[in-house]
This record gives sequence, C-alpha cells and structure tokens, in this order.
Amino acid sequence: MAAVRMKPEYGPTLGQLLAPRWRSASRLARAAVAVAGMALVAVVIGIALTLTNATYSHGGPVPFSFSYSGLYRVAPDPGGYVKVRKRGSEGELQYSFAVDPLTLPPYSGELSAELPMYAAGYIALLRRRYEDFQLRGEGKTQVNSVSGYHVLYTALVEGRPMYGRDILLLPETAGAREGVVIAMLTAPGLNKQIEGPLEVASRGGLMAPLRSFSFG
Repeated sequence: MAAVRMKPEYGPTLGQLLAPRWRSASRLARAAVAVAGMALVAVVIGIALTLTNATYSHGGPVPFSFSYSGLYRVAPDPGGYVKVRKRGSEGELQYSFAVDPLTLPPYSGELSAELPMYAAGYIALLRRRYEDFQLRGEGKTQVNSVSGYHVLYTALVEGRPMYGRDILLLPETAGAREGVVIAMLTAPGLNKQIEGPLEVASRGGLMAPLRSFSFG
C-alpha cells in the first residue's frame, strides 16, 4: 500500500530525521537496536498477559474451568490436571493453585457423609507428602454453591512455611464418585487478611481462581 504523502509544512518526519543515522550505523549497532526492539515487545506482551485474566478449561468425565491472573502455568504433579503458581523476585513460592482428579470408592449413603471418611485417608497422604505437616482443621465448605469438604494445614514446602487449604469437590449429582481436589498454598505474610489456612483464597492471589471455578 502506498504511503500517505505529507505536506512539506508538516515535515520532516521522525523517520526522515533518523534515516541518515540509521544508514551510517554499523551492522552491529543495527542488530542491537533490533534486539532491543524485540525485547521491548516481549516485555509489553508479558505485562499485558499479567494484567488480563487467563482461563483454563478441562474436558473429559469431569469438565471444569477457572480464571486466573498474576499466576503462571507450570507442569502439574504426576497424574494432576493443572497447576498455576506465583513466585517472588528471589524465586520463592508465594501462591499455588492445583486441580487434581478425585475418585471416591463405592458408597451407599450421602456424599456429605462419605467425604469426611475419605478425608481421613487424604490427610494421611498429606502427612507423607509434606515436611512438618500440621493439621489445622477440616470440615464442610462451599465453592460457588457446590458443597465440598476442606482440609486446613500448615507445612514446609520447598523449605518455606506455607498455609494449605485443600478442597475435595464433586458435582452435585446423585451417587457422584468422580470429582477434583483443589490444592491451594499461600505463603504467610503476603496479605494481612490471611492469618491462617482458613483464609486461603478468601483474599490474595488465589481468590479469583477459586471464585471462578465451576464444573461443566
């Protein structure tokens, strides 16, 4: 497409002013300018991705989705569905939000009665997984009107103290056995309103993923 001609009284353009310097510059200088330009574009894209929400959707027998911002996808644990995390300037873990599969054994009663029994074995698994694991509580909870069961704990993760809140969640259908475990970690001190495991995802970087989580 032909360039729009500019009236003489509006010139010279920035390109015309810089053209002599560009032509006289060495190949090394031109290459450095090109690399700097690409780096600037990468930074702008990175900032844009940080400020806007990303969405993760999972299909299969237990479809679900959630949105997140300021967190970054990493490889999930073996057998897991997805994990997003945030690290500090020195690489220290600040937030972690992971969704893993959950399959209950056959049961004949109500789901609300089955989950506490399943949680006993799940807590034993957490004790083996984490160093200095301390159970801080457990009980019923809700995720966007879907009833579940959460386990609250503290532990050392990558050598640092963390608040942990794991939610056992299944679709509210009769006899449901397949669902998910939403495993969340928050470093103490990131938010003054998060004083323990119970407040994890009530404020801070994990609030958006949990509030936006839905089956289907």
